[in-house]
Amino acid sequence: MNNEITYYFPCQRWLAVEEDDGQLSRELLPVDESYVLPQSEEGGGGGDNNPLDNLALEQKDKSTTFSVTIKTGIKKNAGTDANVFITLFGTQDDTGMTLLKSSKTNSDKFERDSIEIFTVETLDLGDLWKVRLGHDNTGKAPGWFVDWVEVDAPSLGKCMTFPCGRWLAKNEDDGSIIRDLFHAELQTRLYTPFVPYEITLYTSDVFAAGTDANIFIIIYGCDAVCTQQKYLCTNKREQKQFFERKSASRFIVELEDVGEVIEKIRIGHNNTGMNPGWHCSHVDIRRLLPDKDGAETLTFPCDRWLATSEDDKKTIRELVPYDIFTEKYMKDGSLRQVYKEVEEPLDIVLYSVQIFTGNIPGAGTDAKVYITIYGDLGDTGERYLGKSENRTNKFERGTADTFIIEAADLGVIYKIKLRHDNSKWCADWYVEKVEIWNDTNEDEFLFLCGRWLSLKKEDGRLERLFYEKEYTGDRSSNCSSPADFWEIALSSKMADVDISTVTGPMADYVQEGPIIPYYVSVTTGKHKDAATDSRAFIFLIGEGEERSKRIWLDYPRGKRGFSRGSVEEFYVAGLDVGIIKKIELGHDGASPESCWLVEELCLAVPTQGTKYMLNCNCWLAKDRGDGITSRVFDLLDAMVVNIGVKVLYEMTVWTGDVVGGGTDSNIFMTLYGINGSTEEMQLDKKKARFEREQNDTFIMEILDIAPFTKMRIRIDGLGSRPEWFLERILLKNMNTGDLTMFYYGDWLSQRKGKKTLVCEMCAVIDEEEMMEWTSYTVTVKTSDILGAGTDASVFIIIFGENGDSGTLALKQSANWNKFERNNTDTFNFPDMLSLGHLCKLRVWHDNKGIFPGWHLSYVDVKDNSRDETFRFQCDCWLSKSEGDGQTVRDFACANNKIHDELEETTYEIVIETGNGGETRENVWLILEGRKNRSKEFLVENSSRQRAFRKGTTDTFEFDSIYLGDIASLCVGHLAREDRFIPKRELVWHVKTITITEMEYGNVYFFNCDCLIPLKRKRKYFKVFEVTKTTESFASKVQSLVPVKYEVIVTTGYEPGAGTDANVFVTIFGANGDTGKRELKQKLRNLFERGSTDRFFLETLELGELRKVRLEHDSSGYCSGWLVEKVEVTNTSTGVATIFNCGSSD
Repeated sequence: MNNEITYYFPCQRWLAVEEDDGQLSRELLPVDESYVLPQSEEGGGGGDNNPLDNLALEQKDKSTTFSVTIKTGIKKNAGTDANVFITLFGTQDDTGMTLLKSSKTNSDKFERDSIEIFTVETLDLGDLWKVRLGHDNTGKAPGWFVDWVEVDAPSLGKCMTFPCGRWLAKNEDDGSIIRDLFHAELQTRLYTPFVPYEITLYTSDVFAAGTDANIFIIIYGCDAVCTQQKYLCTNKREQKQFFERKSASRFIVELEDVGEVIEKIRIGHNNTGMNPGWHCSHVDIRRLLPDKDGAETLTFPCDRWLATSEDDKKTIRELVPYDIFTEKYMKDGSLRQVYKEVEEPLDIVLYSVQIFTGNIPGAGTDAKVYITIYGDLGDTGERYLGKSENRTNKFERGTADTFIIEAADLGVIYKIKLRHDNSKWCADWYVEKVEIWNDTNEDEFLFLCGRWLSLKKEDGRLERLFYEKEYTGDRSSNCSSPADFWEIALSSKMADVDISTVTGPMADYVQEGPIIPYYVSVTTGKHKDAATDSRAFIFLIGEGEERSKRIWLDYPRGKRGFSRGSVEEFYVAGLDVGIIKKIELGHDGASPESCWLVEELCLAVPTQGTKYMLNCNCWLAKDRGDGITSRVFDLLDAMVVNIGVKVLYEMTVWTGDVVGGGTDSNIFMTLYGINGSTEEMQLDKKKARFEREQNDTFIMEILDIAPFTKMRIRIDGLGSRPEWFLERILLKNMNTGDLTMFYYGDWLSQRKGKKTLVCEMCAVIDEEEMMEWTSYTVTVKTSDILGAGTDASVFIIIFGENGDSGTLALKQSANWNKFERNNTDTFNFPDMLSLGHLCKLRVWHDNKGIFPGWHLSYVDVKDNSRDETFRFQCDCWLSKSEGDGQTVRDFACANNKIHDELEETTYEIVIETGNGGETRENVWLILEGRKNRSKEFLVENSSRQRAFRKGTTDTFEFDSIYLGDIASLCVGHLAREDRFIPKRELVWHVKTITITEMEYGNVYFFNCDCLIPLKRKRKYFKVFEVTKTTESFASKVQSLVPVKYEVIVTTGYEPGAGTDANVFVTIFGANGDTGKRELKQKLRNLFERGSTDRFFLETLELGELRKVRLEHDSSGYCSGWLVEKVEVTNTSTGVATIFNCGSSD
């Protein structure tokens, strides 16, 4: 008691609902008496001589400011009139009971379906783990239903959610008015922690220098790292209190850490109030040193007006630091003060921005236009283009307007953002180009635009990003959806990136190890409580319990949740875990309100060619079922569908440097290779793809048909810019790195260039073209029977060993009136890629004209470079009213002989032994075909003829009955005799097996990569499914025989299931497809609710059926249609294939 110690706890803050941050209680820290006891009576100005003023930054650093958000439920009478309090519990302390009086969002707090935000400031609590929420049960309606509480701590970089979903009411639930809430770990959001800044703004001593406007600031570090834009005043009272003439206004704010160096700041105001104009003398920014043993103060000179009526009439200024004042406590306790000038600060540069408005009708605008310029050193922020230097009436048609923008040096400018506010009568605006000139070093940057900023034209956007003409860098700023970020994660640019250095939105999408794409589909049940607004996720579990990281199923544009009865599809990417054994599905909801009934889960793995379909029918909920919110499903219970193996390719598309070269049309691609062709695939336009002199790179999933031979590109000619100048396309195999180039260099347009919307490009590999060019002459003979001629437009597709020709319109013939009875019409098609030997022809017409029906005799197709003619004998009607009513027909080439089915053949077997184990013992194989099963083929090993050595390939032949297409293979490893076998020979590593049917040349590839144990009995063996099949042209020809297919369509029983629209079907098989066929019958009302409709389609043999595409034209009074299933039967073989649908078209 002899040594009295006095503790001083400075505050200097309001404890008031209407002032400061609205808190009624504060926690204080003790300080040394030198900060509190008076030093002198002199001082003034901004109060810099008060020692307590220098403590505010340190006190802020030692405290934690929590932003508490509370969501009141939407239930009836959910709001409360009671006094609400909260207590935050950490691992080291708690806040005590804190009344929530001052909401930042609503004056009438805690109303139904409202969101309230409060500030709670406290000293170090440790890790926050619990929130206690309650009220005093006063007021007219004290009962309260709370959905959730969110606590955000910027200084910790953590935002935590505490689900509630319960009543705080005496007469509801369990009668409790106080609840303890615990955070949902899966809903916790982490980000870069904020740091405190002390910002002092000095208003000049000139007439009318003060302002009533609200001032904002943005702080920039190196490499364009910056804080968010922060308004310094929290209410209008503060706006009137601060920024007076000859005053210093000090603020303590928490903002993002921009690094060790502050290169510039941007200050401005919102130009509101009675006297918005402001003359700023200078700005000081003080922050703590990284090790918290001192502080540094940077001074940013200004001495300029920020006013629309003074100086250059700008309300935004960029300032660079002039000097740095550092205070640091040394180890001996002394304070070291250092003053120095900033070395090589950024220059303040004047940029001349010239904007060219297009010379097309309606191009000019009267709206307010804004621009943001981006460079590698930072950006300008959004600037209003108010005064043109050369014109009074800005942005008129066919004119160029020049604006001066003052900013800190941006370095190399690579991007701009243009927008307007859509105000005034004529707001639509067409921008031709933008030129930016650096007046200091005379650097010039050109941005080719050629786009509308309009709600009525093109894609209806008022804001666009444009990249500099020569820019070839990353354009990930265009990403707006999870699919965009997944695509970047899959791209080759991420291969050499250190995952730990990735920041921003991409950090949630990158992961260690090989990444492949997945398609996830989730069907929510139809129970009244089945829906959830929670965020769903999956884990993928492979062999050996290899596990992917959590993959979130996120929607684009911030949508959340799963509605009752919905089917939601997601494109994601994750770790390649090999053959997937299990999948875990869950969600982040933790409250009783977040229950979810999952009916079905589908997972497609394109790189493995597999789709898993699971019937779940289970609850993921705390208070339903077994009370768990995530569940592991074993894929042994799933139905597995083969969807064809896809290979990942990186596709780069170059658009030409010609005026109007970019397009808004939809772009479609078909690829052809040695091993087949793909279906037509649409290229995703995204935001800024396929623009003039631009190369766009994205990921494509393509069937394993390489090496490629040709590519067909088609545009639909729609949109405000229906033309496209295509330069070239590059495909890069993501696994092997193989490159294939396709050159075009012309327009896809109905008016320019070749006047076509379709082009074919030959594949170029290692500077060698993979196909030859030729021309075709098509001769069409119309039959000599009554009414055989047609007035309709006729089209054909020619099929050969190198793919198909695409749609060819038979337009220009030597005969003025084409396709008349007993006439022969000739059509020429120059500059086409050779199809090789022809096998099939598809002919159809559009059924238009006075007499559309047509009886076709034959079609001859002559390959002029080979001087070979291929005959397609027809002799049938293509007519709605004659024959079987079909207007689409496929014909086989008469030149190709159809042989009788083989009875016996020879198979060549090539076995590759891996490095995992060789054998001296025997190997036996049995081949399983679609038609037959082979006898056992025994490969006997001997000392004279040794086989199956490590890393070697052995070839064998054996005769067998014809098996048809080989589907699987049985392989056994058999001991030769009862002798001692070394341990190293107990297993044999078979890597691959390739089987070639010698008569037709069909090749079947098995990717085994398996260790087969040695056994003394034949009952032990391994079964391998065929991995890849290459069908020869000779084999394809044998299957091209006419077949009639029966198509049975079953419509669902639900109300409104039937349709009045015109329905079309396309059937896909191993040998091709039928083309789009209309399902129609005379005098019948088809596709009614609960009905079964039967149709017959004649076409060439399709082989094994793979899928059916149903579509309708949305015509009729009730066009919506619920299809239950489609059954297709080959009438010649009796094989029926059922395609279940069960969804509305």
